[in-house]
Amino acid sequence: MLARSVAALLAISLSPGLAISTSPPAVDGSERVRGDQWHLGFLRTAEAHEITQGEGIVVAVPDTGVDAHPDLEKNLLPGTDVITGGSGDGLRDTNSHGTGMAGLIAAHGRGGTHGALGVAPKSKILPIFDTPTNGLGQPEDLAASIEYAIAQHVDVISISAASSPTPRLQSAIKAALEANIVVVAAVGNLPSETSISYPASEQGVIAVGGVDRQGNKAEFSVEGTDVDLLAPAVDIYTTSLAGRYRRSSGTSDATAIVAGAAALIRSKYPDLPAQEVAHRLTATAVDKGPPGRDDQYGYGVIDLVAALTADVPPLGFESSNVTPPASAEAAPEKGGDKAATARGLATLGVLVAAGGGYLFWRRRRRADDPPPRVSR
Repeated sequence: MLARSVAALLAISLSPGLAISTSPPAVDGSERVRGDQWHLGFLRTAEAHEITQGEGIVVAVPDTGVDAHPDLEKNLLPGTDVITGGSGDGLRDTNSHGTGMAGLIAAHGRGGTHGALGVAPKSKILPIFDTPTNGLGQPEDLAASIEYAIAQHVDVISISAASSPTPRLQSAIKAALEANIVVVAAVGNLPSETSISYPASEQGVIAVGGVDRQGNKAEFSVEGTDVDLLAPAVDIYTTSLAGRYRRSSGTSDATAIVAGAAALIRSKYPDLPAQEVAHRLTATAVDKGPPGRDDQYGYGVIDLVAALTADVPPLGFESSNVTPPASAEAAPEKGGDKAATARGLATLGVLVAAGGGYLFWRRRRRADDPPPRVSR
């Protein structure tokens, strides 16, 4: 295990190098923020919400805590504070990062078109405070967050952070996967990260990068063999402190969006194992870049409606090609590309972990990849 003093040098920084701005108070911003949330239309969330809104699903958000924003407060559960000496319930945030991520997942708005809306607006958020106000955290605190989430039997863990793969953190992530929890993590942002970060690089974790408004890979999104999915990550509007809103760019935002998508799938298919949830997301993604999986786009850009409606054979079927719903064949253009469902599913290898008994749904990371550092 890395010594605590060494781990301190590998601290977590929030949205490194990317501008974050906060809108005027919610009394003014709540009327316009929904229109600013361009990613909702891009993802066809209105159509997805006719199918499910994430009912019955709990998403753990280990981060800077979550403020009780008016657009989000009904979906907040009491959580915990894992910082040494902490005794809170996770419902405090003086940074805004955690509140923003929670809003992207589960904001319910204020009725009509007022306020921010999350991808899974009827899911619940379990807030875990593991990163101080300055945005610098410790790998061991993130590990404690994962352990707490497992003990609370959450359905999804959204990790908008990059960390050092300490033994305790690696053990916690693997335990979460074995506990049938969908784990989603950010690949990291250039220039702070130059290779895919941990835990996104862990087998079985959904590694998420970002796209811009045109559906093209964001310049800051880290590339590599472990990239699985991309989601909106540029100019993303969401909840902030004191009833306000924030606009940010980064793979943190894309990760929270994919966590919300996982919540929708778990709500519609409650008996689907976690690795099949991940498989459904990658199998129905919109293929971008070179045909099939590539290091820029992974398996493609997330398609909420296809993920909820397509006929996706289970893992292990070598001949498994996805059959899209009738509506997907004639879906509107997004970023200039038809929303055709990705094929090439047979390239997904299925490995059984020795002693673990759970399925790995994507390729192992290369043995020569350098260990990633930490960032939110």
